Amino acid sequence: MDRRTWSLFETGIPSFDALLGGGIPRRQSLIVAGDPGCGKTVLCSQVAFLAAARGLPVVLVTVTSEPHDKLVGELTSFSFFKEALLDDKLFVMSAYSSLKQGARETRDLIIQTVRKRGAKLLFIDGLRAIRDLWQDEARLREFLYELGIGLAAADCIGLFTTEYPLEKLLTLPEATTVDGLVSLSVTKLGARRMRRVEVVKLRGRPHLAGAHLMRIDGEGVSFIPRLEALASAGSDTPPPEGRVSFGLPELDALMEGGLPRTSATLLAGSMGIGKTLLAAHFAAEGARLGEHALFVSFHDSTASLAARARRIRLDVERYVTSGMLIYLYIPPLELEADLVVDRILQEVARRNVKRLVIDGLTTLEQSIVDPERRQLFLAALAERLRRAGVTTLYTREVSKVAGTELDFSDAPVSILGENLLLLRYVELRGRIHRLLSVLKMRDSKYDNDLREFQIADSGMKVLATMRSAEGLLTGQARPLGTRIGAEE
Repeated sequence: MDRRTWSLFETGIPSFDALLGGGIPRRQSLIVAGDPGCGKTVLCSQVAFLAAARGLPVVLVTVTSEPHDKLVGELTSFSFFKEALLDDKLFVMSAYSSLKQGARETRDLIIQTVRKRGAKLLFIDGLRAIRDLWQDEARLREFLYELGIGLAAADCIGLFTTEYPLEKLLTLPEATTVDGLVSLSVTKLGARRMRRVEVVKLRGRPHLAGAHLMRIDGEGVSFIPRLEALASAGSDTPPPEGRVSFGLPELDALMEGGLPRTSATLLAGSMGIGKTLLAAHFAAEGARLGEHALFVSFHDSTASLAARARRIRLDVERYVTSGMLIYLYIPPLELEADLVVDRILQEVARRNVKRLVIDGLTTLEQSIVDPERRQLFLAALAERLRRAGVTTLYTREVSKVAGTELDFSDAPVSILGENLLLLRYVELRGRIHRLLSVLKMRDSKYDNDLREFQIADSGMKVLATMRSAEGLLTGQARPLGTRIGAEE
């Protein structure tokens, strides 16, 4: 066994262990801090019950005058709670009476109980209550120091909660007495409240730094580490050979057969111009060729996309039914990017997805709460998908339907746009036409001719090169010939 991991206590929550660098080092003590209601007791109780379920003896100590069955009762709604473990592997006791006697009496009671039960985990819920009762900094510091020595001698992990925000805790002796600090917080952004976790310190472990997403549901507490914190330097390997086609011969011919495999492509276009249907072609073609495809939408339900595709004779439903095309509809409500991308990456891994469509990049961008984080997050996502062998197509709406400016300054083109396809309306001779152009393909040949394309009941079709007008990319064309698509 690796010497770096043999001495770790696994919490039973894989995402928590990932933040901690593998788990809690044996014989160490941790404080989990945060304001009331942030999930401290649930997290530590979950670790306690999961340890007991693995057969490890656990001692849970309450420090208030309230009966400890109140705490137990509050945990019954979580799936990790198993009543059969109580008094057998998980022993619950109150230290309130001994606390009123003094620090030495409390320490002796706890250590004796730990030794008697052969406990491998001690959970004390509420260090702040001890501080409030004693009103003595020196006594509390001595208590925690000697308790830590006793637990280390008994080969037992210490897990303590305290109701202080991180900034306050760092000014108190508790912060320097224990081996590790974990901060839980709930921050308010507009009408939303977001849970976060940060491993502030952990002696001897290369833990993940910074704040990460935390969630509480019927399973208990779980975390989603920041994607950019997990990304590591990639190996310098050439991209795989081959192209990934759309199944539209005229379009594929513009790109020497399709998009370069494992590349990222930004499909930008005006509202209603056909981005979603073109992306659906890309996904369906992969399914037809035997490659699992994942289509993620923030705006269209499965039935809605299937109905739209049916009108142009694109049978999306057949591939969804066969399981080759996975459709994931995520309503654009109060999204958090970490949660959305975690779900996407799970599907990619579970289904061995080789083609991914994210229909609505702007929605995903806006779900990254911190604007300064957006580029790093999207870069980490692109790298993660590339390593998984996924060819990704992102759709993004261009703000102007027609006009003289093409402004991508607010789009992460340099990060996600290895390839850039533009769909645009153009007005010519009193009619609106749809225009398609390959503006960029990184390290790859392509044809940059401007093409008109049509969306009709007979399907989507890319037409001949438009040579009868100039100024087409501006959306304000000037005629040169007699008809659209005329040859020179």
